[in-house]
Amino acid sequence: MNTVNLISDDIKPYLNFFHPLIMWVLFGLTIYALYLGVQARRTRTADAEARKDLIKGKFANRHFQIGSLVMALMVLGTIGGMAATYINNNKLFVGPHLLAGLGMTGLIAVSASLSPFMQKGQDWARYTHIGLNTVIVGLFGWQAISGVEIFQRILQNF
Repeated sequence: MNTVNLISDDIKPYLNFFHPLIMWVLFGLTIYALYLGVQARRTRTADAEARKDLIKGKFANRHFQIGSLVMALMVLGTIGGMAATYINNNKLFVGPHLLAGLGMTGLIAVSASLSPFMQKGQDWARYTHIGLNTVIVGLFGWQAISGVEIFQRILQNF
């Protein structure tokens, strides 16, 4: 029995809506994580007087928490998008959108793996983390545009 047939044909078309919804929420959370990361860096590099006020924001802790959520949602969103595509089409469409999404998922895992080094004050890890996340945000912006184009094609067939 084909596992794709286990899902009702009435439900299959709606699966296409979960991935874009999760990804747009995730894009917003990613921008918020960026903001928190910038504030955490400001806190670390501020003079003693300014640092007193910035510490109250607990930016580093919040950045770590939101970053963890972003990574989890990115992995689940990537898998979910691929699953919905396969369930509805019995194949994946290997193209720039899929490959960039997989690349982003790999990059975020590497970026997160640098956390123990950053906690020990390793600047190389911080700069690598910042660089990887900058690439991720850039790819994410492009993914949003190409995803809207894909979504419009899905809506035409809905």
